[in-house]
Amino acid sequence: MKRVYSKIEAIAGNVITVTAQGIKYGELAIVKAKDTSSLAEVIKLDREKVSLQVYGGTRGVSTSDEIKFLGHSMQVSFSDNLLGRIFDGSGNPRDGGPSLDDSLIEIGGPSANPTKRIVPRNMIRTGLPMIDVFNTLVESQKLPIFSVSGEPYNELLVRIALQAEVDLIILGGMGLKHDDYLTFKDSLEKGGALSRAIFFVHTANDSVVESLTVPDISLSVAEKFALKGKKVLVLLTDMTNFADAMKEISITMEQVPSNRGYPGDLYSQLAYRYEKAIDFEGAGSITILTVTTMPGDDVTHPVPDNTGYITEGQYYLKGGRIEPFGSLSRLKQMVNSKTRDDHRTIMDSMIKLYASSKESVEKKAMGFNMTKWDEKLLKYSNMFESKMMDLSVNIPLEEALDLGWDILASCFSPKETGIKTDLIEKYWPKKETY
Repeated sequence: MKRVYSKIEAIAGNVITVTAQGIKYGELAIVKAKDTSSLAEVIKLDREKVSLQVYGGTRGVSTSDEIKFLGHSMQVSFSDNLLGRIFDGSGNPRDGGPSLDDSLIEIGGPSANPTKRIVPRNMIRTGLPMIDVFNTLVESQKLPIFSVSGEPYNELLVRIALQAEVDLIILGGMGLKHDDYLTFKDSLEKGGALSRAIFFVHTANDSVVESLTVPDISLSVAEKFALKGKKVLVLLTDMTNFADAMKEISITMEQVPSNRGYPGDLYSQLAYRYEKAIDFEGAGSITILTVTTMPGDDVTHPVPDNTGYITEGQYYLKGGRIEPFGSLSRLKQMVNSKTRDDHRTIMDSMIKLYASSKESVEKKAMGFNMTKWDEKLLKYSNMFESKMMDLSVNIPLEEALDLGWDILASCFSPKETGIKTDLIEKYWPKKETY
């Protein structure tokens, strides 16, 4: 039953307060102003005092405007008709296409029963050596990309969206610049991947609070497709914008702030979304890859700090590259022992030698005398960075492993790598490639 009220008690920022009865937390309402109407969601109940967050903002809203409660939480249409479409954070078309009103599902439900989960066991190939070889992405994993503003993290997501071996891509954009939004759209369209993608986009020009629904609507749709047997990759950018929107609402509601003004339940709010990652027994899976920007490159900032306790590792994007030091996929051992028998050896040996090369780079920069070993390490460092770390490199896993052997053979003798003899005999190049 729809309930209508025509008196707003208070307006604070994008939050309005009314006196109403029989209202549920998370219930939707329509705020009908003089010239427009906006969707609102119940975010606080204090007996009969009901606070609602207005997604379109409260500009133009007066205390005498009508509030109509809809009796249900936010819903989104679910069907194959979503494929190739672009929507806003409320599920309304952004691409000029028709609205979808059939097969409505509620968003933001609880995570799946843990007993329905199976142990992650399948690799998601991306064509990026720094992921496939060194920090493998695993189906049903949840991983953030830690970065700073200015780094090409959205371009990295585009590459992954185009190349990841999954059935469906769902992009949830929060605070996207219009150029970035167009880059996602145009790149997937030119790459032929738009037909297997769904966009839920909140741009920087939209009301800040609308970004709060993007993760929930993206993950709810992903869950339905996963239950139908699809392998779904959910890309969310930027979770710091999501947390900042929560912070804004928390301040408006005069809640007691926690670290740097963020709400005290920041961890729970982030975990609630990340824990949607799952591999269903006998069905599909949801893998979550997000961007988390770090203000001032500060990993102790509340958003990346809390995120690190929830997720199964992270990718550090710095200087336009995925850094091998600090990047971590805690589930990579579940799959990289099943790919090729030299995978883990190449991964460990190349990173170990690259770490040693950093000392030689510092010695050269400080003007110390360089030994022959230092010269080998410097050559190796340059080749590793240009042929492995560069994000423009796009090769299959097996080719990346072969390339690793070629790089090692062009810089070192077999004994200098510390690799076991049986693998040297099987994979060491018969002649140098470079």
